[in-house]
Amino acid sequence: MFRTTDIVLIAVMVSAAAFTYQTKHAAEDELRALRRLESQIRFEEETADLLRADWSLLTQPVRLQTLVTTYQAELNLQPIDARQIADPGAIPMPAVDLDDPAQTPPEGLASGGTDATTTGSTPQ
Repeated sequence: MFRTTDIVLIAVMVSAAAFTYQTKHAAEDELRALRRLESQIRFEEETADLLRADWSLLTQPVRLQTLVTTYQAELNLQPIDARQIADPGAIPMPAVDLDDPAQTPPEGLASGGTDATTTGSTPQ
């Protein structure tokens, strides 16, 4: 009836069919997972676009001015005067006497008063 080679060939064909079915099924599962991820990415991008649009609406100067006017008494806001901005020369700097050995120099300065940072780009 059947020879052993026929039985072996039938077993190989059944194994190949099973392997093909299993591979096809795994590929379809991966494709479904990919579609699900693409859908989630699209949803997140749309959400981010919506949030950006909301932010631009909330930060419109006309809307903010209306809120300031409405809640002026509660917030006690005042416009900034141009003279309120300090000149850099008006900011007091801590005095360091580098000749006094008891006083330690500020962090980043060497004992001689020079910058201790070396970058290697230029010789000192």
